[in-house]
This record gives sequence, C-alpha cells and structure tokens, in this order.
Amino acid sequence: MSHSPRRAFLQQTGMLGAAALLDTPGQAADKTSPNPIDEYDPANIKLARRVPGSLQDDDMRFLQQLGLRWVRVDLSREQANLGFMTELQQRLTRFGIGIYSAVHPVQSSVKIGLGLAGRDAEITEYQQFLQVLGRLNIPVAGYAFHPGNTYSTGRTVHRGYSVRLFDLAVFRKSVEKPRFDRSYSAAEMWDNYEYFMRRVLPVAEDSDVRMALHPDDPPVAMMNGVAKLFTHYDGYRRADEIANHSPYWGALLCVGTWSEGGGKMGKDVFEMIRHFGSQEKLFAIHFRNVSGTLPRFHETFPDDGYQDMPRVMRTLREVGFHGSVIADHIPQMINDTGLQQSGAAYCVAYMRALLRQANREVG
Repeated sequence: MSHSPRRAFLQQTGMLGAAALLDTPGQAADKTSPNPIDEYDPANIKLARRVPGSLQDDDMRFLQQLGLRWVRVDLSREQANLGFMTELQQRLTRFGIGIYSAVHPVQSSVKIGLGLAGRDAEITEYQQFLQVLGRLNIPVAGYAFHPGNTYSTGRTVHRGYSVRLFDLAVFRKSVEKPRFDRSYSAAEMWDNYEYFMRRVLPVAEDSDVRMALHPDDPPVAMMNGVAKLFTHYDGYRRADEIANHSPYWGALLCVGTWSEGGGKMGKDVFEMIRHFGSQEKLFAIHFRNVSGTLPRFHETFPDDGYQDMPRVMRTLREVGFHGSVIADHIPQMINDTGLQQSGAAYCVAYMRALLRQANREVG
C-alpha cells in the first residue's frame, strides 16, 4: 500500500482532529504577531509535552493554558489499543491538542532486546500498535533499544532543583551488576535489533507511521553485561542501512543524551541535526540540557547547562525541521508533582522564546 508522505499531509492539514481547531475562533495564533513564521504553522516546529496515557482533563487544560498543541504519549500495554487511544485522542482534541507521537512499552523489552523466548508475541503486539497509530493518523512512534540500561546513579540538587545524576566511576564500582545469566555482545544485539526491525518496519511503512530511534542514555557502550548500540553516530548509520534507508526510519535526537557524550559521539548535536534533517529523517527532538560530558554529568533546565540551546533551536529551523520538540526529564521543583506544572511551564516558555527568535532569524 502506498501513502503520500506524512510531511506533506502535516503541512496541508495538520493533525487529524486537531486540524479543525487550528482555525477555531479563540484557538488560532495571533495574526498580528511580529513573528515572520506562525508558531502554529504545521510546517513549523511543534512544541509538545511528554504525557502519560492516564492524562486527566485538568492536565489537558493545563497544557492548553501553556499554548501547547501537541503531546507525545507514553502508554501502558493495556492502553495501547484502538479503543483507548481513540478516546484519548478525542478528549485531547476538545482542548485543541493532537497526539504527535506515542510510545509502547515493549519497544525496549528484554525479550525483544535480548532475543529471548516470547519476543515474537511482543513483536506482534508492537505491530498492532503501529497499525493503531496509522488508523488514528498519529505520525510518529518513538522507541529505544537498550534492555540492560542503567540511567542514573542518583540525584543531586543544582540551583535548588532536584535532577538526575550519572557518575560512570560510581556506576562501575557500586551500581553495575550482571542482570542476566550471561553477557550479550554487540554482534548479538545487532542481530536482535535487525530481527525486530525486519518485522516492524514494513508494518510502519504500510501504516504511514515513522519510527523514531532514541539514542542510548547514557552513551556508554556496555552496561550490566549488555552491549549498547546507539551510543555513537556509527550506530545510527548502521541502523539506517538495516532499514534500507527507508523514509519511515529516522532519529529521535535527544539533545541531552547526545550532549552527555561530547566529542566522542562521531557527530555533534548540530552535525546530527544537519545530517538527518537534510534527509528528512529527523522525526522528533528531546530538548534537554546537561552540566557536562561523561564520565560525570547531571541534568539541568535547558537554559542552565553547557549545551548551546538557542543554537540548537536555530539549527532546527535552518534545516526546516517540523517535528515535535519536548522538554524531557524536567527537573523537580518545589511542590511540583504530576505533570510538574512549574517545571513544564518554565521549559515551554523558554522553548517558545527560542523558537520565536529562531523564526525571526531564519524566516
């Protein structure tokens, strides 16, 4: 089955359900804005928020108050079905919000990642999930591939807010331990990744859904006896080859993760944006900053780390990126629970200011 490119679809109509709301009185962007590019133009960057499937109406109203039009939804296995997602999409539409991407929990399962018994059943489950996204015109499925991963060695307080900390020496000495009955080499993990992609990518293509690959966070080549594949540009290059350069395979570039690796990533953040952006294979961005590079770093608000986030936003506009940008791993502020409303508002306001400035500069 052939489909018109999702890019053209979004440029012409926006998102199913949300499209009609873009021109609804009271919902449309201010046409007197000095910005040369309308923030809500479907061809522009889509500021979004990462949310759980259990989102309540008050949560949706909060997102509406922030002026957000898009979300990325993290689903449970019980939620990843047509009935639940249709209802969720309809509820969000009432607040002028569309689902731009979604994540199914089996995307990083141990059975799929390590090639264990039962993986075929989980792959079938993921294929069905992709078909649901296609039916609902949700254009992107985010996924990762690191079943032996350890994200953090603790938390720290920076500028008064609480954030994730990772220290490689602490991990090797005190945290790391074999999680499985044996170790898994990079060659085995590549075999397992290819097995997964050979079965799900054709379904994604037929469903007109793009698969966005998240890098390994942190970008450490071996953790807990399991090799990790996407800690360097070469991993993405090989994955693109496995996908036979399909336009439905692409990158979910986590700026924070890529910044953690610093000069050891093969291409820096800006080179990654230009490389995959020029091929229209940059599908989503996690707009996160960190204090520095491995072997030790902590996360920060996007304006408070070492990475040049204004330049990131400007580079995204320069390559014509029109996917979603979310503030990932939002730091914990005082009395902030649930959707972390204070931290989320801080991040969205900062990203919107950067986007409007980038719109002025790039046009």
